[in-house]
Amino acid sequence: MLPLVETDEQWDAVVPDEAVMRRGADDLCARLGLTGLPLTRFEAGSQPVYAVGDEHVLKLFPAASAEDGVTEARVLTHLEGRLPVPTPEVRSAGAYENGWRYILMSRLPGEDLAVAWPGIPRADQDRIVTEAGACLAALHALDPGPLAGAVGPGDWDTFVGEQRAGAVQQQREHGLAEGWLEQIPDFLDSVELPTGPERALLHTEFMRQHLVVDPRNRSLTGLLDFEPAMIGDPAYDFVAVGLFVTRADPRLMTRFTEAYGRAFAPRTVTAYTLLHVYSDLPWYLRELPAPPEATFDSLAGAWFAAG
Repeated sequence: MLPLVETDEQWDAVVPDEAVMRRGADDLCARLGLTGLPLTRFEAGSQPVYAVGDEHVLKLFPAASAEDGVTEARVLTHLEGRLPVPTPEVRSAGAYENGWRYILMSRLPGEDLAVAWPGIPRADQDRIVTEAGACLAALHALDPGPLAGAVGPGDWDTFVGEQRAGAVQQQREHGLAEGWLEQIPDFLDSVELPTGPERALLHTEFMRQHLVVDPRNRSLTGLLDFEPAMIGDPAYDFVAVGLFVTRADPRLMTRFTEAYGRAFAPRTVTAYTLLHVYSDLPWYLRELPAPPEATFDSLAGAWFAAG
């Protein structure tokens, strides 16, 4: 029911087309014994995701990202019941057709924290950030060994080296100004990133958009979206924390790191911001307060420092 999607052009033609996607989702729900339940596509997210009634979520992965579906199913199964907040429970997962994969999972109760955040009183915001810090600490404390081989990269230091080699070009493609581009090599050379045995299971996109909150008692009710999970340096996860959870607020960063039990050097997190798979510095510069000076040291202090 769903056509093969292996290229960007096929993705752009198929994935946004709800007439095509809905037929496949309906067919797959029928195969899973969920005929008759309301099927509603979520607007956010890179993958097609549907609420199936009140209790289920169906996430679809075309051939171009089929490995992400394998990763997410493995990670969710590994995490079930092991974090301070719930994660979706895998109810079924596997291959569909034409290279597509799917995960049928439980639906977490609550509201997208990014949507709810503006209406949450400051004291409750502080408490939620504390809960988020404790959640990430619990994730990083888990032994990632059982997921080795199923969650990349195979070698963290090699991954970092490859990202470093392409860092300038990645930002150039996003339209970063030349004054910033020319600083990247020297800044990365000046930051000694940790090497060695400390490795953790990383969410890699630990952000308000992937946290769920109960709008009544204003507490976290879930963490979702593990398709880009990796095994690597815990500091890498603080890129998304600083950009999308604390959002350059030193007070919130202090609360988060106190709950997490550790702080990472702002320059280290800034280096990982440039090395992150999804790094888009021009977008971050539009979204967050401008640093006092157009330098990476100034940016590090403005975005990732506790206060």
